[in-house]
Amino acid sequence: MRIAQIAHVSESVPPKQYGGSERIVSYLTEELVRLGHAVTLFASGDSVTSAELRSVWPQTMRNADVCIREAVVELLLERAFGSSGEFDVIHSHLDFLAFPLIRRSRTPAVTTVHGKLNLPELQTVYGYYPEVPLVSISYAQRHPCPQANWISNVYHGLPTHLYRLHHAPGQYLAFLGRISPEKGPEAAIHIAKQVGFPLRIAAKIDAVDRDYFHSTIEPLLDPPHVEFLGEVTDKEKDEFLGNAAALICPYWPESFGLVLIEALACGTPVITYAHGSFPEIITHGVTGFLCRTQSDMIEAIGRLHQIDRRQCRRVFDERFTAERMVQDYLESYRHVILEHDHDNRCVPDITKRSAA
Repeated sequence: MRIAQIAHVSESVPPKQYGGSERIVSYLTEELVRLGHAVTLFASGDSVTSAELRSVWPQTMRNADVCIREAVVELLLERAFGSSGEFDVIHSHLDFLAFPLIRRSRTPAVTTVHGKLNLPELQTVYGYYPEVPLVSISYAQRHPCPQANWISNVYHGLPTHLYRLHHAPGQYLAFLGRISPEKGPEAAIHIAKQVGFPLRIAAKIDAVDRDYFHSTIEPLLDPPHVEFLGEVTDKEKDEFLGNAAALICPYWPESFGLVLIEALACGTPVITYAHGSFPEIITHGVTGFLCRTQSDMIEAIGRLHQIDRRQCRRVFDERFTAERMVQDYLESYRHVILEHDHDNRCVPDITKRSAA
């Protein structure tokens, strides 16, 4: 099957450090190639992939000297849809940005929505393109736009070998993500201090959040009790998450929460709020604790001994692997191809696997 994957140029594919959706695009692309599909990845020029890479800019926008990033995205979309006849299906990871081109495309196309939909202007945009096929990454993500053309729900997945099960719990709490108010690092620090647990923070600081970090978070850092590590790589993340007693996520509601399944892959339980997508990922009392308040999180830390870390990994293996994710996406591709095929042309064999 000939498949085009279109990634955002904000980060490389895969990202060198922070970058959730670009990481998923990489896992999806590499597994499709492994299965024998012909994949073309449209992404920044410094991306690394076994697929054919096509780019319009030599490096990720995070490091590029570009004033108008939208111009680079526009060029990438033009290149992808300008060669749409080469593909059986186009898969966009740019949320609504490709909708006008998808509406006019003669090649079947589908969009995975990676972002939130709870803004009025977004609901208007999605309502203007009711025919565009969409894939959600959680059922909670759909709530603001239930009328959209949701053809499937595909949870994120990770390669099974990326992280290993760490049997013994560590002696610190881990916070992983971005330093921003919506991620709740201040709450994580407060909770850790209340229970007397060391807290290690591995996080990216965007330019827009630097003032927040310096004014609110930095004064609370008190090594070794509260330690800020900055961004970490996948290799570093295995040790960081795997050696933690728990991952603490006092996040606002999110569309998915990749860090949650990264923790489960390491066997590390998750303490988070019972909102957004999190109840779809974490089973209360089995793979972590779903809380209503910070007081609940403090109480949950005292119950971590009840969680079987082997069960956390088993749940990951059953629900959140890249292999399962790719099979779900192949079914989505089949759906959009059949819906698009008004001329009864032959549908490609999407179950093709490599000889290996």
